[in-house]
Amino acid sequence: MNPTTTAYGTWSGGRFMHFGETLSEERFIQCIETAYESGIRTFVTSDVYGNGKADELLGRALAGIDRATYSLVGMIGHDFYEGQRLGSQGYPRFTDPDLRGPEGYASFVRMAASKELERCGTDHFDLLMLHNPGELGFTSDAVWSALKAAKDEGLTRLLGIAPGPANGFSLDLVGAFERFDGLIDWAMLILNPLEPWPVGLTLPACEKHGVKVMTRVVDHGGVFHGDLGLPGHEFKPGDHRTYRPEGWVQHGMEKAERMKPLADKYNLTLLQFASIWNLSHPAVESVVPTFIQESGEEARAIESKIREFAALPDVRFTPEEVDQIRQIGDNTGCMKLKGASKRHQISERADEWPMRNDLLELAASYNLGTEW
Repeated sequence: MNPTTTAYGTWSGGRFMHFGETLSEERFIQCIETAYESGIRTFVTSDVYGNGKADELLGRALAGIDRATYSLVGMIGHDFYEGQRLGSQGYPRFTDPDLRGPEGYASFVRMAASKELERCGTDHFDLLMLHNPGELGFTSDAVWSALKAAKDEGLTRLLGIAPGPANGFSLDLVGAFERFDGLIDWAMLILNPLEPWPVGLTLPACEKHGVKVMTRVVDHGGVFHGDLGLPGHEFKPGDHRTYRPEGWVQHGMEKAERMKPLADKYNLTLLQFASIWNLSHPAVESVVPTFIQESGEEARAIESKIREFAALPDVRFTPEEVDQIRQIGDNTGCMKLKGASKRHQISERADEWPMRNDLLELAASYNLGTEW
């Protein structure tokens, strides 16, 4: 099965990515079961979440379900098998030269994909994505030859790329589409009505190269779930959202309120509205929110959010409506983007590196400007 319009990611539920309350293992599994029972048929997981634990819980939740009835998306890229965790930077990419050279990429990809499949309780992915790639992930022939070999061996039907964890990598993505045209079937990118930039710049390149887009963070950190700011709500220490600029919740809610008339026109909840806005872009074919159990007695149950999303109606906004919302949510220049940038002369971090002339040439050919 190809990835479907609605998808569920194992970063939901607070166990492996710190958003909201941390669900017990039992409730974490129940949420996946709720997603399937409600009609969601695509499940996304990464081997680095809990060093394989998220895969195991997903496998337990889906055990006994006909494999032909759901699409499984796996992600590999970090080496927690031999690499040492680098504090908040996490585990190194498998392309780290301190771990192996290009001649070792294929064996790592085969091993990592096989172990993740075993944990998930199946023998193949429908889509295998390169997770949080460094510069080599966007440029190395050896990396994509290794991924193609995994596909040729039957470990996956499709290949994709999932940049992150922060936003950016726009020119790097376009460069990868050009360099590996025909190999990349899907990309998982950050997009929502309050964050149309910078991913909106890459969507024409996705269309040109036939790359289908799965969008994450459609909920904008929970704003489109509608229960941030309720009495008794507070962010726990360590919640990823505490690193956002002060006032982001109120600012986002005010903009969402200006967008609400369009949601009301189509009889949509805020989360459904944000999802439909994403899906109204031609390249976008799947949406995978973060489902969060917020704190406070008045917070909605995470299961109700899953069911609400699963009931996503089959409607699309007009190009004029899409642009109207984009103008309200315009966030151009609101953050320092990751990936290639003129800000860097050397690569000091795994997700930032100097700009290259070939990327600036691509920016010009796609009319993306020069201020990178």
